Amino acid sequence: MTHQPDLSWFGHDPWWLVVAKALGVFAFLLVTVLVAILLERKVLGRMQMRFGPNRVGPYGLLQSLVDGVKLALKEGLVPAGVDKPIYLLAPIIAVIPAFMAFAVIPMGGAVSVFGHRTALQMTDLAVAVLYVLAVTSIGVYGIVLAGWASGSTYPLLGGLRSSAQVVSYEIAMALSFAAVFLHAGTMSTSEIVAAQSGTWYIFLLLPSFLIYVTAMVGETNRAPFDLPEAEGELVGGFHTEYSSLKFAMFMLAEYVNMTTVSALATTIFLGGWQAPWPFSVWDGADSGWVTLIWFTAKVWILLFAFIWLRATLPRLRYDQFMALGWKLLIPVSLAWIMTVATLRTLDTEGELSAAIAGLVLIALALIVLRWNRVQRTHEPETTDQSFDPMHGRFPVPPLPGQEPVVEPIHNGNSISIDAVLSKGNSHDA
Repeated sequence: MTHQPDLSWFGHDPWWLVVAKALGVFAFLLVTVLVAILLERKVLGRMQMRFGPNRVGPYGLLQSLVDGVKLALKEGLVPAGVDKPIYLLAPIIAVIPAFMAFAVIPMGGAVSVFGHRTALQMTDLAVAVLYVLAVTSIGVYGIVLAGWASGSTYPLLGGLRSSAQVVSYEIAMALSFAAVFLHAGTMSTSEIVAAQSGTWYIFLLLPSFLIYVTAMVGETNRAPFDLPEAEGELVGGFHTEYSSLKFAMFMLAEYVNMTTVSALATTIFLGGWQAPWPFSVWDGADSGWVTLIWFTAKVWILLFAFIWLRATLPRLRYDQFMALGWKLLIPVSLAWIMTVATLRTLDTEGELSAAIAGLVLIALALIVLRWNRVQRTHEPETTDQSFDPMHGRFPVPPLPGQEPVVEPIHNGNSISIDAVLSKGNSHDA
């Protein structure tokens, strides 16, 4: 096994190699997005007992490319009443940070390019993981500004939902990395990969991995957490007023963000570009260009998990989504950080003790969830709350435990909501 790259490897590449790396990362992300869109449609079709794209090209393989060309050739409409500069700038703000975050992701080990020894990574920082968190957080401004600049109610609601969503799950995502920093003793992505040469952190820090996986799905607005663009309530969400290339940029940002968070999970918890067992017993498995294969395979496993979740789970209610982030993920993250820090302080941070502590914490979290569910089922229903369904001139349904009040009509009589509905049904008949 060759020496693994560290911070001393970076900052010495010639300019042409830096440009080549940047173009390589850009091409890798674009190809990954095209394949991911096609694979998602095909896998969802199979899971729903139907065929996916199978007309355009052999076995439908050109469907993503044709969809991109179609979006590029569509007329770009700018609705009246929008804040045009911000409206046009929002898709750019959303897509650029998605690409920038990949700059510190180690895609492979050391390779030789035209006689120059370099790592398959653009650059690295002493705080590389914090850089990824900061850059990905900027992307939400594109969504928020798109909703605000559209001059419409539903896009604005989608932007507000997304801002609350990112704030909630960014905290849990950042806390899930704290235990990794304690174990690895560094925030550098290349050094975190090197620290997992013995055992991957998914085994040592399983609670952190589970918290991160949940947070990364919420961070990327993917099902079952796709609340900012829930078609059932928001008619498309923050990008309702966008079309043509501007809409394509939002879709590109979503899938690039999916790739970025999957690559970060691979780097932090799955050993990065290191070969999995039993391939790791091969002497050349962790050297040369073959390391790029292991990295790509791990990323695609996580991308497949995104697709599987979309086909399996229904969309959460917004209150359930917020409760999951604030009442479960963040408290469990804090408890787990205290556990890991205590083990490190007492010098009992061995692999077995950390794994046992993780299992105990998961068991406690499940017990708390079960206890909360039992408590909710035994709570008495309150029926003494009155509710005006026409408050604010918009009819809304009552919440559990609320009873509609009797509304007066113009002739002085009173009539209930049920009577109004039955009267309307009789007129329709």
